Amino acid sequence: MTEQELRDPKRKPSREGVLRAMSKVAEILPPTPLLPLEVDGRTLWCKAEMLQPIGAFKIRGAWHRISDLSDEERQRGVVGVSSGNHAQGVAWAAKRLGIPAIIVMPENAPKAKIQATQALGAEVVLYKRPGQDRDAIAAELVERTGGTLVHAFGDPWVIEGQGTLGLEAEAQLKARGLDGPIHIIACCGGGGLSGGLALACPEATLSIAEPEGWDDVIRSLAAGEIVSVTDQHHPTPCDALQTPRTYPINFDILKLRVASSAVVKPVEIAAAMRLAFEKLHLVVEPGGAAALAAVLAGKVELKATPVITLSGGNVDWDTYHAMVGGTA
Repeated sequence: MTEQELRDPKRKPSREGVLRAMSKVAEILPPTPLLPLEVDGRTLWCKAEMLQPIGAFKIRGAWHRISDLSDEERQRGVVGVSSGNHAQGVAWAAKRLGIPAIIVMPENAPKAKIQATQALGAEVVLYKRPGQDRDAIAAELVERTGGTLVHAFGDPWVIEGQGTLGLEAEAQLKARGLDGPIHIIACCGGGGLSGGLALACPEATLSIAEPEGWDDVIRSLAAGEIVSVTDQHHPTPCDALQTPRTYPINFDILKLRVASSAVVKPVEIAAAMRLAFEKLHLVVEPGGAAALAAVLAGKVELKATPVITLSGGNVDWDTYHAMVGGTA
């Protein structure tokens, strides 16, 4: 693809785009650790994305998208929608590039995520979740400001940027002499990360994990068409994975590549968070622990060298204490 084609907002994400994103991400961010975790005699390789500057993998896609804006687009700024991790990614990239950013966030997002987004200089517009349509609010802001929408998962740049996690993991395994087939188990909300991983690692087996009540991607794959979350009032500790429905740009990739999936319960997520703390000495937020929870609960049959996304660590202390302490 030509440079012009790779900058076309109407294009489909591609592996070529992931490789381009990797060259850009590598210039500003060191690889996050790929840590071994021994469980029942099997080594799980955990990608510690909570060690990113914003505490989550979302910085990858945000940087790829925003760094490609033209000078004119940068002057008008960007608009994002997020429960908090993508918000911080957009805010971080915008601050680094001197671009104004407005982020639409739910009122019930973790305070740590709202405060961190504001601390990075972004304007935060709060909405009621459930009850208000965040995409409609963002569309109005784009119309009013002329800014560029940087969607949390329904954007070719964002999908490609998230896929760089897979390229890093493959290189890290090869550096350890593990150059055989891999099995990626990914936390899934809207499908941006899993879609990017599917493009980045075409030979890998791909599994996804979603929280109970918010398993719209899994149900969409089973139905063969996109379906929405049935009850947006369903409680879940996984605020990062509360997406009402996926987008065609993600679904078109995932329907061809997802080999297996798992719906995880809060108690299983808590067990994964606890194990990550005890064995890896890492703080993982509930949504970031969904993939590990699926493996520990025996809901995903491992097919090759397992790579598990620990996708974020932005969590309020009270929530973390309740989950890890067993009182949630």
